[in-house]
Amino acid sequence: MRYLLVLIAVFLVSCSDSSQETKDFSIKEKKEYIKSKDFNENKNVYFGDLHVHTKHSFDAFIFGTTNTPDDAYKYAKGGTIQHPLGFDMTLRQPLDFYAVTDHGFFMGMMPAWSDPNSKAGQHPYVKVLHNVNRKENLTIESTPERLYYFRELIRSGAFAELGSIFSIIKAYLTNNNSFAVDVFDYDTHKSAWFDVADAAERHYEPGKFTTFIAYEYTASTDGMGNLHRNVIFGSSKAPIRPYSRIDSLNPEDLWNTMDKWREKGIDSIAIPHNSNGSNGRMFEIHKANGTPMDTQYLNQRIRNEPIVEITQVKGTSETHPLLSPNDEWADFEIMSTRVGSVPPTYSRPDGSYVRDALLKGLMLDQFFGGNPYNFGFIGSSDTHTGASSFDESNYFSKVGILDGTPIGRGSIPISKEQMDFINNLPDEQRDIYNYVDYDGEKFMRAGFDEWGASGISAVWAEENTREAIFSAFKRKETYATSGNRILLRFFGGFNLNDIDLNSSNLISELYKRSTPMGGNIINSKNSDPNFIVWAKKGINGAHLQRIQIVKGWIDNRSAEPFEKVYDVVCSDGQAVDQVTQRCPDNGARVNIADCSISADVGDEELKTFWSDPDFDPDLKAFYYVRVLENPTCRWSTWDALRAGTNPRKDLKSTIQERAWSSPIWLKTTVD
Repeated sequence: MRYLLVLIAVFLVSCSDSSQETKDFSIKEKKEYIKSKDFNENKNVYFGDLHVHTKHSFDAFIFGTTNTPDDAYKYAKGGTIQHPLGFDMTLRQPLDFYAVTDHGFFMGMMPAWSDPNSKAGQHPYVKVLHNVNRKENLTIESTPERLYYFRELIRSGAFAELGSIFSIIKAYLTNNNSFAVDVFDYDTHKSAWFDVADAAERHYEPGKFTTFIAYEYTASTDGMGNLHRNVIFGSSKAPIRPYSRIDSLNPEDLWNTMDKWREKGIDSIAIPHNSNGSNGRMFEIHKANGTPMDTQYLNQRIRNEPIVEITQVKGTSETHPLLSPNDEWADFEIMSTRVGSVPPTYSRPDGSYVRDALLKGLMLDQFFGGNPYNFGFIGSSDTHTGASSFDESNYFSKVGILDGTPIGRGSIPISKEQMDFINNLPDEQRDIYNYVDYDGEKFMRAGFDEWGASGISAVWAEENTREAIFSAFKRKETYATSGNRILLRFFGGFNLNDIDLNSSNLISELYKRSTPMGGNIINSKNSDPNFIVWAKKGINGAHLQRIQIVKGWIDNRSAEPFEKVYDVVCSDGQAVDQVTQRCPDNGARVNIADCSISADVGDEELKTFWSDPDFDPDLKAFYYVRVLENPTCRWSTWDALRAGTNPRKDLKSTIQERAWSSPIWLKTTVD
């Protein structure tokens, strides 16, 4: 045991030290970039995904993914790659930027353990994994075994079948959720990280397609509350290995490390994701150790986390019906339980959703003089196949073999053959499956039925380069969509009522006279704040139904937080009811029998000037835009339609795709 403790100590110290060693991954042979013909000082919109897993992530590999970072970038640029079940995956439109974010936690180890010819694969305790992803093993029939292995990993921190070593040798700082030090191979880990970084450099085409060296920091609470972040590097320079949960489970330690990288000329940002599954821990009003926040903490957090992921496959993190009971659109793609919790466990809304965090930020700013939640919004997929799946009508889900079929994701009934197969499984694998019954038929209930075909990051940047897009991240001139490529502009300021909304110089004038999404406006107390919002439907999206502005503020007397949703422009020439602040129903409908939609209602473009009717010059506030499309069929309804079955009654049959702008903050003084 004494020897074991020394081994663990040496391992952890060496890891911590090596995370500060850096490398320039740039490719010397690449030609010097010259400003592109698309350079636009008034900014272009670029769409991308900053949350993508490949075979180097332990969970993706268990789910059957063999796609490499090179495959992922090929897909993002419009190429075709293979799903683990063998079918083609292709985007309808190529993306503008992409980041492979494999788990820093034991990156590359699972493929190595599965290879009987590798050094790591020689360990007797990993033999059960040998050849798990050989082509002949990538089948639907392998699902029970894969799901069993993964759940055992989550439940006990290791595979029980691999021997008693996993109950003895565990790295202290991994919270008992890592593999044993004894089977960890640092060379394999480092090689996988170099593959991730080198692929980003190979596929970077300044002016045409942007990549980022990146990874996922996969921290969690004792009770499996999600504290995950994607770490995005702003240049070709990065550490020689990712700082991960092996080093620390405390995100504050990650920020300290990022600050040290910054001192060495390596800038990066961390993007919290899937906060809806944090069980209230992502956006708290105190530090991780329970002590009050101080100025250093407030400044350090916003310096390192300027944007957050508001939507992804594991649900939307904007708000929750319990937090926003007066918001009719709050119940949008809400996950009922925390992903990875065994057994499935409810996640506390307070502290888990971004609107609530924005309100907490105003409160902290009022009492402590700083706002750690002054962040912008993005959307991402969290795909585990290398390929983002955004399209409700062509959704192939996100975790490979497990949810790669309609039966697996619970959208169509289990066939007799599949049921017979499950009934003949060993007890420990058969017991994994949960079902829901409707009209005498059984449906899978593995949590995948609540997942969404989401989301996309959008940025406003001068050109499609790493420098320009990363700068947009930092200034928060970003927005999120649930999957469709809605175009959205949002500006705030004062005395904007004389601006011609139809002018060809509208955007240039707004940049001169106002502040774009992600910025601050300072209350002059001499006039009400004005906002201009402009949205256009995406190429493959439905018509727009309405634009809303969400306002949040803190009452100076009671210190209570308040929020209000305003409809600010309606489709079809309809007017906002000044009493209810709502648009009338525009009559848009979906025919569930064939997923056809109303073709003659809704607008391709909505634009308006809006002034806050409830403005109080003494209050700090935030405003952000939410754009709603007409309803369309949800992916689960599309699955049922193609299979010739009725959609599940407990799943929503339609969806209103949307976009969320980063907020604009109204401040009473200059910081």
